[in-house]
Amino acid sequence: MNTYAYGFPRLGRERQFKHLLEEFWAGNILETELRDGIDRLEEERLSAYRSSVDYFPVGEMTMYDPMLDMGIMLGLYPEGNDLDRYFQLARGVHALEMTKWFNTNYHYLVPVISVSKTGQLLLKKVWNKPLNAFLKCQDSNQGKIPFLIGPYTFARLSKGFPVGSLSKVVRALVPVYRELLDELRAAGAEYIHVDEPAFAGDVSEADQALIHEIYQDLGRHAPLLLIIAYDQVDFLSKLFCLPVAGFGLDFVHGVEALAALRTVRFPADKILVAGVVDGRSIWKTNLLRAAEMIDEIRRLTEGQIWVSNAAPLFHLPVSLEGETMEPYLRERICFAEERLNELALIKTLVTTGPTEETRRWNQYSQTPLHWNNEAVRQRVARLTPKDAERSAPYAERSKLQQERLKLPMFPTTTIGSFPQTGHVRKARTDVRSGKLSRQAYAGFMNDQIREVVRVQEEIGLDVFVHGEFERSDMVEYFAEHLGGFEITRNGWVISYGSRIYRPPLICGDVVRAGPITVENISFAQSLTKKPMKGMLTGPITILAWSFVREDLPLSDTACQLALAIHEEVLDLEKAGIRIIQIDEPAFRELAPMKRAMWPAYFAWAARAFCLAAKALPETQIHTHMCYSEFNEIIEYISALDADVITIEATRSRGEVIAAFERFRYPRQIGPGVYDIHTPAVVSPEEMAAVIERAIRVIPAEQIWVNPDCGLKTRGWNEAVQALHNMVAAARLLRERAKKR
Repeated sequence: MNTYAYGFPRLGRERQFKHLLEEFWAGNILETELRDGIDRLEEERLSAYRSSVDYFPVGEMTMYDPMLDMGIMLGLYPEGNDLDRYFQLARGVHALEMTKWFNTNYHYLVPVISVSKTGQLLLKKVWNKPLNAFLKCQDSNQGKIPFLIGPYTFARLSKGFPVGSLSKVVRALVPVYRELLDELRAAGAEYIHVDEPAFAGDVSEADQALIHEIYQDLGRHAPLLLIIAYDQVDFLSKLFCLPVAGFGLDFVHGVEALAALRTVRFPADKILVAGVVDGRSIWKTNLLRAAEMIDEIRRLTEGQIWVSNAAPLFHLPVSLEGETMEPYLRERICFAEERLNELALIKTLVTTGPTEETRRWNQYSQTPLHWNNEAVRQRVARLTPKDAERSAPYAERSKLQQERLKLPMFPTTTIGSFPQTGHVRKARTDVRSGKLSRQAYAGFMNDQIREVVRVQEEIGLDVFVHGEFERSDMVEYFAEHLGGFEITRNGWVISYGSRIYRPPLICGDVVRAGPITVENISFAQSLTKKPMKGMLTGPITILAWSFVREDLPLSDTACQLALAIHEEVLDLEKAGIRIIQIDEPAFRELAPMKRAMWPAYFAWAARAFCLAAKALPETQIHTHMCYSEFNEIIEYISALDADVITIEATRSRGEVIAAFERFRYPRQIGPGVYDIHTPAVVSPEEMAAVIERAIRVIPAEQIWVNPDCGLKTRGWNEAVQALHNMVAAARLLRERAKKR
């Protein structure tokens, strides 16, 4: 029996990945310094693997995103080997579209696979990244396994080719993959990790036949391990007959995977990489249960068993080292380094029996959490459908809201946050450490709010925000003010590029002790006659971007969060706030891989949002979503009954508007007119063009003008210039509307 781990975080214990990229982008370090720093970070990752497991991948490390790297390897962006061009593709004026990686909060860059007028795909191998990593790694060939994203997953997650031509695209990729694999085998690779998580989604009969065809070919060129995560596979019998070395199956998120293995016997001549350790949860594994599962798997096959993680480990923070939470809670938790140790412990438990370390580890995994609140549970149990319904239909609400707000056509606003300088971040750090008094901190924050209100007045926006300077993160801020949460010191996870976040831990029942946002937002409103948006994070996003307790259904925890947010809504209304935005960028993210399970998920997710958003008819409720596949879920978004929704529409070149061609959205919508994830500032005409496309399918009186997302990560100069252009675009649109 062997152990195998993959997906170890590239961030580094000290967040070196983030710092290196941002120092390079700022012009503070040279390209050679960036590459040397990334090499040192990669050596740290490989050392973590070597110290704990028998086999590990090489070639996972990236300068931004593995999907972008794969596109360069396959010849989609041959000039992408130049680092300046590489980062232009990632974050330049015409950067690639970005969306969520399956049902996770990691964002990948969407490859564009173009088909020529003659119907040809011009692809060729221009880079063998895993070969370079394989040769660079100083280990003997034993243990190191080159890493590739598989052709089916790569094509399924790409765009640019005609609908119905997926099979043609995949077949065109095969010769390039064949060349990559031949080179890896010639270099002495014992196995090759081919990542195919798309196999765990909905795969049609035609696609199953396509997968069989391409791997009948590729499997003869190199010893492949097809690694599948995030759910179970529905066509195991067709997979198991392929001429590959082995398969990685997810026995954690694929709850029926073990039952399926009892029906479809695993081949004796292949390796089963058994994902029995959760790569997405921070709670310790029940080692006895995992060992029992491995024992049953061994009874079901005579093939080799490799104990592995289920889902890549980059969804976890790097290490528990330095965390100072309560000992009983800390002993319940595993980050990525600790997950590697778990794999070794499971191997020991299965092969040699219990040891003192395995007994102690398993004892800690069973320690109960004690943050239960019976009153909250009773409130959830008493909820009725009426509790999630607005008191008036949208047609009535919209009239009352317009009478109250008196907004112009194409009203302008931002999504919420404004740029956060080093002074703002230092003030937050200083107040936590006691270097700055609470009174002085409040005064500092009021000064920031005054300035951002002044800036918005000068720019000429129609609906203002208070800037969110007090918030380090849209989820963490609420977690800090709600009972039932724990915040880590260094539990950082990459969301995309250098952007990181620190998921809080939901350890118990969620309670709100008192108002969270009312003071700052009320102060901001007192400074202007323009409507000020109350800014809240929605229950589904808090749920998705936290590590959640395992002893309650997600739907119950979502309701607890919704009730807490609803209490904040009521207090904002009492304070005279007329517009309240409840952000739900993760609404699509938690949807199961299998679409057959979507109705059940979206039913409780929509219910939670509606519970949180229940407000007076004259209160305008906004929500924001970004980097999701809106076309797939527009009907479910409509069920949220928000008065205004703002969405990402720029990186997709306005393609999200196509969703509204087939579904007439009944309320107001703000398709983002510029991409805040790039420092580039676009012209008013370019921004207006996004709205002009929207007007073709959405009535002009329903449309808002806003950025794609919050401005926290941008610099002040570029943000202010972009907003000036955005207001100019709105004025341009109003003038055109008068002439129509």
